[in-house]
Amino acid sequence: MTLTEKQKRWIKPQVHHLKPVVLIGQQGLTDSVLAEIERALDHHELIKVRVNAGDRDERDAAIGLICQRTGADLVSRVGHVAALYRHNPRKRDPIVLPKL
Repeated sequence: MTLTEKQKRWIKPQVHHLKPVVLIGQQGLTDSVLAEIERALDHHELIKVRVNAGDRDERDAAIGLICQRTGADLVSRVGHVAALYRHNPRKRDPIVLPKL
């Protein structure tokens, strides 16, 4: 599922108060970090990830790989922090997005 611009605008205020739940450090994007991101997305649907990579291209590559591997949508990115969303139909109170 790809988020529309309208849906991204609707989600952004909900992301603002969140703290990053996963930090990617010196070791980079490992399988265990990806597994932790998967668990966080299953539990929360909407998370922030902090990528402490050297330059912008490395951060973009890491965020792109996270989205590709987890099936999450990039809601926004500010500096080192990316907000990700992935719908979980099994969640008790899922986030209800506005229609297209």
